[in-house]
Amino acid sequence: MVKETGYYDTLGVKPSATSDEIKRAYRKLALKFHPDKNPSEGERFKLISQAYEVLSDPKKRDLYDQGGEQAIKEGGLSGGNFSSPMDIFDMFFGGGGRMNRERRGKNVVHQLSISLEDLYNGATRKLALQKNVICDKCKGLGGKKGAVEKCPTCKGRGVQVLVQQIAPGMVQQIQTVCPDCKGQGERINPKDRCTTCNGNKVVREKKIIEIHIDKGMKDGQKIIFHGEGDQEPDLEPGDVIIVLDQKDHPVFQRRGNDLIMKMKIQLTEALCGFKKTIDTLDDRVLVITSKAGEVIKHGDVKCIINEGMPIYKSPLEKGSLIIQFLDISLKSSRPGVQKCD
Repeated sequence: MVKETGYYDTLGVKPSATSDEIKRAYRKLALKFHPDKNPSEGERFKLISQAYEVLSDPKKRDLYDQGGEQAIKEGGLSGGNFSSPMDIFDMFFGGGGRMNRERRGKNVVHQLSISLEDLYNGATRKLALQKNVICDKCKGLGGKKGAVEKCPTCKGRGVQVLVQQIAPGMVQQIQTVCPDCKGQGERINPKDRCTTCNGNKVVREKKIIEIHIDKGMKDGQKIIFHGEGDQEPDLEPGDVIIVLDQKDHPVFQRRGNDLIMKMKIQLTEALCGFKKTIDTLDDRVLVITSKAGEVIKHGDVKCIINEGMPIYKSPLEKGSLIIQFLDISLKSSRPGVQKCD
């Protein structure tokens, strides 16, 4: 039993969720509510990141399960000092954290919905991206050479500090984005701005990238296109990160390199034998048989070696296909016997 379920509810998982289920839930929610896609969902993105930071760490999760959010805030393992939501996002998706962002442009993360058949057989997908590129006309200057000047309002800092008196002898400092330069720290006279980018230094461009899905790739696996992210002046371009999101399959479930399926058989088939066919993910037909007198009980499994998923980077090797027999009228309390052909 857990004391409270708030973090689990935030991620939409049960308290019994595995670490893989927690990762998958965070991945979907973080991409959906990222401020770049949903600027109004910044607070929700923060809560999602906090929940994942605790539940993804076995020690923090155990502390939370025993004492709830208060146990986390009162010291414990994190002291309530949560990491930056963007740092958590970058570390999860391979961005490298705040220090990396200061040297490079932003990474662009896309989730690509993919079928189990494509992960089995391999596939190629095309994705159209809208990205920022340095304006070719002004070479990223934003205007004529020498037209860019330091903003006199904020003195190039991009922010203003306002001092407000909140009580006699008490003042409060509030930092706000400079309204004149919109946080850029510099400005260009409108008549000197580049007519192509309107002083923004970058323009939007459409680019088609080809995504090669290799046999045996997994749900959540990342495909990285280095240097294909948004460009910014004086910064190395970020990466485009494609995250594979496997769709549910009506017949097969994947577990590592194995495929699992359920097969219903009648009582007569369980006692007298049967011959059934299975359509594989690469359009072959497997014939599954049981001899008369070989009693199949509810819950028994049959393991067919080398008929599971191809192993990533060793596609000639495969896992196993595990068939679980269900809905048989004659049930036994004895454990099922695993038979490997």
